[in-house]
Amino acid sequence: MSQPTATYASEIWCKTLCYVLVGFFFYAIPWSVFAALPVPADGQAALRIQGSNTIGAELAPALVKGLLEQEGYRAVKVSPGDQANEQVITAQAPTGKPVTVTLAAHGSSTGFKALAVGQADVAASSRPIKGEEAQTLSALGDLRSKQGEQIIALDGLAIVVNPKNPIKALNVAQLAGIFSGEISDWSQVGGDPGAITLYARDDNSGTYDTFKELVLSSNNKRLGAAAKRYESSEELSDSVAADRNGIGFIGLPYVRQARALGISDGAAAIMPPTIDTIATEDYPLSRRLFLYASPTTPNMWTHALAEFAQSPAGQAIVAKNGFVGQQPKALKVSGTSGMPAEYRELASRGERLSVNFRFAEGSATLDNKAQRDIERVVRYMESEGTGKEVALIGFSDDKADDSRARLLSRLRAMAVRRELFKAGVLPQEINGLGNALPVAANDDDAGRIRNRRVEVWVY
Repeated sequence: MSQPTATYASEIWCKTLCYVLVGFFFYAIPWSVFAALPVPADGQAALRIQGSNTIGAELAPALVKGLLEQEGYRAVKVSPGDQANEQVITAQAPTGKPVTVTLAAHGSSTGFKALAVGQADVAASSRPIKGEEAQTLSALGDLRSKQGEQIIALDGLAIVVNPKNPIKALNVAQLAGIFSGEISDWSQVGGDPGAITLYARDDNSGTYDTFKELVLSSNNKRLGAAAKRYESSEELSDSVAADRNGIGFIGLPYVRQARALGISDGAAAIMPPTIDTIATEDYPLSRRLFLYASPTTPNMWTHALAEFAQSPAGQAIVAKNGFVGQQPKALKVSGTSGMPAEYRELASRGERLSVNFRFAEGSATLDNKAQRDIERVVRYMESEGTGKEVALIGFSDDKADDSRARLLSRLRAMAVRRELFKAGVLPQEINGLGNALPVAANDDDAGRIRNRRVEVWVY
């Protein structure tokens, strides 16, 4: 390969410098090629994280600890803060200077409020940023961009009951009826007679926001006034486990001594909240966990945390803490008579990767997770997928015209093919199966978006 000219080298240097000045360079290549993370000289916290209790209770401290240890920090210690659901992480930098990271986990909405008034560097959220929040924070840049929004893990809202409750599964409509108070006795859904006791997260919780969107609002219901509210997922779960007639909702890692139910939505099959069904986001109450930070303000700490959380080491910490990591793995799928013939044939000779590509709302553009997943699929094919071929299967939401549904689903698969091809992977098979095999009801936008997906298969 010929050596670059002086003019070309100068042009590259200028472009690199521009990336540094606007902060994007930290996303373009691993941050650790730079100098050590700066330690504030005035004793202030090097990084302030506020928001989701689901993330902040254990996952965020573990990710910060992992980042610090990877970069050579010593004596890393996680201690309780001044208030409940607050923590302080201390360490000693390689230079010998002390460093502090603070974490307050009082609910997703509190993270965005803290960003707005300059009291946080990172907002941890267990639901996507709302339109009004993004608008309020627009001075920080586009928090919905790939640089501003980091999907660090997957989780599933587990619907939990007492272990002695005979109910094994419910559908989303039944959940809406139960949590609104319209279904008030277990005998109304096939259980033993007994008045249902409701347990729910508080109003600041992203878990509650997600439940409200996926279950209550989609069925035009509101949470019953008699529900007992909790800031802590652990306390909620333990309360349900001790109540013969209790039912509640929490993140998957917090099931503890309670028992999780299988859930169905519309015509979709009943699915338990397992690592595999959440990894593919097929489980009806699956969700994404986010970190949000300014994409335009250079901050080595926020960029370093984001990149570490997305790395294989960070995703291993995600899995270790009970959430679902995003590293693809091959899943064997058993063919059934309810599957389209071509899908059943593919299942007989291949394996499905634990990745579903989805698209930005109202757009043919891959969403932020899908853009990262392109990179993950490429890494998988370079390591575990060597010598294998790739097939892409597209799906659509319900359409009156079956031929249009098949066309749209194939076009989505072709969009993923283009992105994989740019990254060096050329899928050999492209197919569109229309509105077959729905994973959600098609009654609202949330369900339709989930049904518009592309699966990746290897054989």
